[in-house]
Amino acid sequence: MCLVALAIDQSSRFPMVIAGNRDEYFQRAAARLAWWSQGAGLPDILGGRDLEAGGTWLGLTSAGRLALVTNIRRPGAIDPQAPSRGSIVPLWLRGDQQPDRFWMQVALSGYNPFNLIAADFRRGECFWASTDMPAPRRLERGLYGLSNAGLDEPWPKVTALKSRMREALVLTDTVDALANRLFDALGDRALAADGELPQTGIPVERERELSPAFILTPDMRYGTRCSTLVITERVNKRMVTHVFERSFTAGSRLALLRRSMLTDWPPRYSDTAPVPAAQSTVSESEVTQSMEAQAQPVRRTRARGLLKPTTPRRRASV
Repeated sequence: MCLVALAIDQSSRFPMVIAGNRDEYFQRAAARLAWWSQGAGLPDILGGRDLEAGGTWLGLTSAGRLALVTNIRRPGAIDPQAPSRGSIVPLWLRGDQQPDRFWMQVALSGYNPFNLIAADFRRGECFWASTDMPAPRRLERGLYGLSNAGLDEPWPKVTALKSRMREALVLTDTVDALANRLFDALGDRALAADGELPQTGIPVERERELSPAFILTPDMRYGTRCSTLVITERVNKRMVTHVFERSFTAGSRLALLRRSMLTDWPPRYSDTAPVPAAQSTVSESEVTQSMEAQAQPVRRTRARGLLKPTTPRRRASV
């Protein structure tokens, strides 16, 4: 990903919402949203796939893990021989390592600068890790934004996407209505004012081209390849997660839509291993201007959060 907003336990109806864009050169081959195999004995992944290096920018497993990665824009620190950062996501999704051991392995593997959001909902945990930090940081309930710098770095498109997600969570009560609003936010082509542009070591003209949420460079070689949404809906006592992907080609305004739905996902955090959610089908269609909203009845009850609360520290006795 190159731009993403993440809301965790900010809405009783929608306890988790992720909205992100992947920007890449159009000549780099990629597969669209689908279930795909990592190999014998490893969990299948639901997500897109980079066909050049074999990794992904965002993926999840039926067992309850999710991860996404963004590059950090730092031209002087790029090693062309470094492994693909997209391989980090499948490594986490294998599900056989705790965050500290996983981070130790990744930190020593020579990747170019990156950010990683990694969640294991079986344990009620979500982390942000970065090559600019010595250790992963546990995320609590909140609304976060990420692009090609640190978490919540106030780049104009990060601030705008977070604001529009916050508004959408308040104003919508159906999955499709929420998806429409978030896709509109991800499709924003407005350039940031020059005075608001970050300074990342590239020419100002390039900073300007990369400042919108939705990118298409004048030469049409680079831009937003896909927009992805992960929306978890609470329907009475069940979790239903909807995954949407709109994919784009250079020079065309037509987007293709893929959509999948997982029931009982993410799993409730527990000390015992949960039963993995069944793999869902992935449907495909052309994008219309608006998707039909189908409201689901919701029983208003006190809801348990997706993330396990941290244990409060006890006061020392005097």
